[in-house]
Amino acid sequence: MTVVGEVQTFKGPVDIDDLGTTLIHEHVFVGDTELDLNFPHPEWNEPKLVDAAVAGLERLWDLGVRTVVDLTVLGLGRDVTRVAAVAARTKVNLVASTGYYTADVLPPYFHAHGPGLLVDEPEPLVEMFVRDIEKGVADTGVRAGMLKVVTDRPGMTPDVERVMVAAAKAHQQTGVPITTHTHAPSHNGRDQLAFFIRHGVAAERLIIGHCGDSEDLDYLRELMDAGATIGMDRFGMEHVLPDDRRVRTVLELLRLGYAERMVLSHDAAFFSRVTPPSWRAEHTPNWHMENIPSRIVPQLREGGATEQDVHQMLVVNPARLLAPALTGHGARETP
Repeated sequence: MTVVGEVQTFKGPVDIDDLGTTLIHEHVFVGDTELDLNFPHPEWNEPKLVDAAVAGLERLWDLGVRTVVDLTVLGLGRDVTRVAAVAARTKVNLVASTGYYTADVLPPYFHAHGPGLLVDEPEPLVEMFVRDIEKGVADTGVRAGMLKVVTDRPGMTPDVERVMVAAAKAHQQTGVPITTHTHAPSHNGRDQLAFFIRHGVAAERLIIGHCGDSEDLDYLRELMDAGATIGMDRFGMEHVLPDDRRVRTVLELLRLGYAERMVLSHDAAFFSRVTPPSWRAEHTPNWHMENIPSRIVPQLREGGATEQDVHQMLVVNPARLLAPALTGHGARETP
């Protein structure tokens, strides 16, 4: 396996040794393109929210965070030009992503375009993902550094499998890692892991996301023992599971020796149409990107986590995962 020493960000390549403390599963802005165009949300004010995102990222810098991975992909209102305006004004590295967020079906375009379909052509999802990674998103020149896929309550629907196959092919061609959204109560990280292994993706190149929603240690250990990294990545989402229980699970897994197989994050956003700022302020006041450096890391330390543990989960593991690694078809040796 060849590991490439640079990670693509909104402002160009960054050496993996310079990524520093990294929040590996976040969002800058989450929207819905059609709703946003036809029925703008009353809380959306682009100039003010761009300013708020810049200010928030600068606060993160002051708290020691150096890199944030924006997992806003197609299906979540991705607008790389808008986020680039944020990235240009902050010292924090922002990493863009590609993939498709659907828990069930793809839009009608994809039911007409593809191998054997009405418009018989190569799989457009593969072309889109690879272009985002190798050339840049929407002609912005911003190259994606992560692939994102989803399974939720509906499980492995035909369209979800189609996205996952496309992600596996894009990974094999580019070496960019894959991160996932799971429905933790269904334990469907198992299905994701088995699927990707069948499609030629090494478990070590996978982050099985939203595992912090689960307290089932046997399930979490099974994923890690197979070689995957688990995302303890929803700190602050206390309407799903309180932070103290999330911390307790991480501490128990640290005691069992799994520091090298966990990453920490929030799945937070500076604005999300799904859960807008007014709702978050009332119901989830700790669901923001400052939660881990300001609240969660101190709680982990108080619970027995070492500085080495914290460094491993927030610096070493993200850097290892974000560094593109090429194997098999399309592999190339670096100088």
